[in-house]
Amino acid sequence: MDSDFGKQRELSDLQKQRALYQPELPPCLQGTTVRVEYGDGTTTLDPADSHTISRYFPNTYGQPLAHFLRANAKVPDAQIISEHPAIRVGIVFSGRQSPGGHNVIWGLHNALKIHNPKSVLLGFIGGTDGLFAQKTLEVTDDILSTYKNQGGYDLLGRTRDQIRTTEQVNAALAACNALKLDGLVIIGGVTSNTDAAQLAETFAEAKCPTKVVGVPVTLNGDLKNQFVETDVGFDTICKVNSQLISNVCTDALSAEKYYYFIRLMGRKASHVALECTLQSHPNMVILGEEVVTSKLTLFDITKQICDAVQARADQDKYHGVLLLPEGLIESIPEVYALLQEIHGLHSQGVSMDNISSQLSPWASALFEFLPLFIKKQLLLHPESDDSAQLSQIETEKLFAHLVETEMNKRTKAGTYRGKKFNAICHFFGYQARGSLPSKFDCDYAYVLGHICYHILAAGLNGYMATVTNLKSPVNKWKCGAAPFTAMMTVKRHSRGFGNLSIGKAAIHPATVDLKGKAYELLRQSAARFLMDDIYRNPGPLQFDGPGADAKAVSLCVEDQDYMGRIKQLQEYLDKVRTIVKPGCSQDVLKAALSAMASVTDILSVMSTPSNGQQTYL
Repeated sequence: MDSDFGKQRELSDLQKQRALYQPELPPCLQGTTVRVEYGDGTTTLDPADSHTISRYFPNTYGQPLAHFLRANAKVPDAQIISEHPAIRVGIVFSGRQSPGGHNVIWGLHNALKIHNPKSVLLGFIGGTDGLFAQKTLEVTDDILSTYKNQGGYDLLGRTRDQIRTTEQVNAALAACNALKLDGLVIIGGVTSNTDAAQLAETFAEAKCPTKVVGVPVTLNGDLKNQFVETDVGFDTICKVNSQLISNVCTDALSAEKYYYFIRLMGRKASHVALECTLQSHPNMVILGEEVVTSKLTLFDITKQICDAVQARADQDKYHGVLLLPEGLIESIPEVYALLQEIHGLHSQGVSMDNISSQLSPWASALFEFLPLFIKKQLLLHPESDDSAQLSQIETEKLFAHLVETEMNKRTKAGTYRGKKFNAICHFFGYQARGSLPSKFDCDYAYVLGHICYHILAAGLNGYMATVTNLKSPVNKWKCGAAPFTAMMTVKRHSRGFGNLSIGKAAIHPATVDLKGKAYELLRQSAARFLMDDIYRNPGPLQFDGPGADAKAVSLCVEDQDYMGRIKQLQEYLDKVRTIVKPGCSQDVLKAALSAMASVTDILSVMSTPSNGQQTYL
């Protein structure tokens, strides 16, 4: 019921205490003056994509980075904004609920009222459908009082989570014009922010005064790039799941007779599975990125698990815990190809009952090999982005079944003489989505809300709010804004020899970096995790005490301050300009020319368009 949105919540004692918590602001967001420094115009990560992206986004491509400055910063060309007329801003949840989303609204509302009490924040009821229908709720202090630092998206709700079709974009444009909005803030992940980028471009082309701003909020943790270090909700999701996993590990060690197969959230990327492994130390994790890189088949993965079970049995261990991301099933090459055939038949209007009879011979053979429950799940109608309904496909049960079958074969063949293999399966998919957000996510989301106001005050359109140096205390966070187009890539797919198709410009999910420090940390510990049962229990979410300020392991081990390095580079270039001026010595000039020639040669090679990079389907 629409009338239920914005209602006062019934809070427990802990929720009441959390509602009183006041997140800290970095120095650059304090006070009533907005100070912004602009960098150079942005480009794309892959130079080969710049032409395509600039063609589709002519009004918003190439905009500069924006850095928000503290009061005592000495930047001569910084823009100082001290006049703050009342503005009207709309905000919408677009994407699966992620802990901390409410604090983005709180932070934006607080910033609006600090700079001008007459400013208005309108929340769209029911997500993007509410935006199209112009269903709004004016956000007030009273309404926010029971939603501060709370989980869920129930203040406003969410629905289909897309602004993609011409009809939808036009409806959003009409809503912003009718409501006389100066800004529209979209809270979501990669898909939602790609939609926000298109909306910003359309608004600019239509001369609509509404500025579009995105906020990185997604529990999958896959909206990561050189500007975005992590997403709101990822920290909480991993902490809640890690405690559940650790409890299961302790149970396994106590009974010593079960293998637990646990499926976690993570559609296109395995960030949640990796982070939970680093926090709780289960015996095994199989990442989708490993499967794709090594082209592992169902048989390969099954054998890998069975060999691990047998190695542990040799040490008289008949228990263990295995983590799997929900997107793993699409990472397996033969299953992905099977799904593509099934989805193709769906698109041709073939009914679910008739699909299996129309599969190609090899796909039919694979389909018939699979257990009945998986067959039914693979036949489900695909999502709007043509991906499988991953939350409905019980990959953990599939592998438990395949491993049990293989272990029974080994027993009959006499190659395995241990105790009978027993599996218990879990899917930790929805248990953490409505959790109270961690202290980190409360702070991060609230700060991003304030940054949204700063972006709008600077008159910027087509930007995402960003914070870097997140592994440091809040007072050292660096706040800014980056254009959506600078985060975009264009996927190139080869569908046969010499047949190259270029995909749509979009903010694509970032997969686990198999050359990154977080993955290297996993590889270093994998053998000990597998054999030594060094399970670790981080405990439940903590808001005070030793675990309250803990942050994701994968965030802390990486060295990611891209925005800070861009500024540092600018400072070095400014120093060169200061030193190498007409009138300087020949030696200084020659040294500068030699150094610059070397640097430009290296950078030219590194920046050569990667035309050979293709994704094979």
